Amino acid sequence: MKLGARILKTGIAIVLSLYLGLLLHSPSPVFAGIAAIFAIQPTIYRSYLTIIEQVQGNLIGAILAVIFVLLLGNHIIVIGLAAIVVIIINLKLKLENTIGLTLVTLISIMETQSGNFIQFAGIRFSTIMIGVFSAFIVNLVFMPPKYENKLYSKIVDATEEIIKWIRLSTRHDYDHQQLKTDIKKFKESINMMDLFYKMLKEERYYLKKNLPEKSRKLVIYRQLNVTAKKALDTLKRLHRYENELLQLPEDFKQSIQEQVDSLIYHHEQVLLRFIGKIPTPAPNPEENLYLNKQELFDYFLAHQKETAEQNSPHHYHTMQIVASIIDYGEQVEHLDTLITSFHSFHHNEISIEVENAD
Repeated sequence: MKLGARILKTGIAIVLSLYLGLLLHSPSPVFAGIAAIFAIQPTIYRSYLTIIEQVQGNLIGAILAVIFVLLLGNHIIVIGLAAIVVIIINLKLKLENTIGLTLVTLISIMETQSGNFIQFAGIRFSTIMIGVFSAFIVNLVFMPPKYENKLYSKIVDATEEIIKWIRLSTRHDYDHQQLKTDIKKFKESINMMDLFYKMLKEERYYLKKNLPEKSRKLVIYRQLNVTAKKALDTLKRLHRYENELLQLPEDFKQSIQEQVDSLIYHHEQVLLRFIGKIPTPAPNPEENLYLNKQELFDYFLAHQKETAEQNSPHHYHTMQIVASIIDYGEQVEHLDTLITSFHSFHHNEISIEVENAD
């Protein structure tokens, strides 16, 4: 089991909130620690949004707790009724993320038996907000997340494995059961890529001069994700319609293999150019191998004419394979254009700590 940054930050936030609670002589600093657990978020921006939502949610909980106690008392049935009302209000105000901590605020205030109830409610509310702000401070200062590193690492790892399987699939030299297992893993990797991209998109830059670079990077990372998905889709088509591939004429099969090899080579080169391992523009462009969509399509049309009289789904399956390869190729070309444009503006300057991306 890996000790992640969020686990460490949660522990630090609990310590800080409890320390501040004791420093400010709070009678129940434990509530600050509980609030810190709820308030820790994976990004600084989400932590900022959490503070705004938690202030609103906890105010609702505190105010309703005071109203219910003053009007109906603090019987356990009254507490349950108040909890229902709080949940309904938070859902109506779209503050569902704050429901857990709001209920903690409500119950912690309503359980009092002391005479000076209003003062007690204010102290409990303040104690809980100490925990919320402690979590924000920890998120801001300690181990800020590097989602760009994580995203790039996940994209490269998944893409490299998908490309290996595509190369094997065109040669019909692979373990079918192992490929099925790996395809499921690739789907999980794609989901993680989408999650990391969302987190990266939420990160905020505080200097305006960094905004154009971030915007261009986001466009590239979105296209990196799309291209990886198209590569996976091509792999699934090659695997699913392997029998159709085997029945194709030798020259058509050879063309598919050669064109796919050119395509995945191009994809690999683009990934390397993004981080500056290959200069932009690429050396000896006349020697570069790219997907020849016209050749692939001509072979498909010729094969269709030769077997036009056969009423078989074979043609439709072959069409899906060719269309998937062409679509994948167009996405790689678009990615190439975006990366070339990016480096023309930013002079091949890109910093990704791949070794720390995990």
